[in-house]
Amino acid sequence: MDRQRLDKWLWHARVVKARTSAAELVASGHVRINGTREKSPGHAVKLGDVVTVALDNSVRVLKVIGFAERRGDAASARLLCEDLQGGKE
Repeated sequence: MDRQRLDKWLWHARVVKARTSAAELVASGHVRINGTREKSPGHAVKLGDVVTVALDNSVRVLKVIGFAERRGDAASARLLCEDLQGGKE
């Protein structure tokens, strides 16, 4: 797999708790891919993309380094992205 839907990747990477929440976050304009605002939850992300997510009290900058077929635990979610801010995931 070399691409994945943005909302699905955000859910698998445990940025949000539900896939519908991920779709709403993207549709409301709170997600950027490589600096460009994305409003389509079905937009495909690929390896190396930088995803910026504006959450309630923070902004997360994540580099896509992997994909998953299904949502796993927190340890497997850490294998999907690299935190470019140097903070905790």
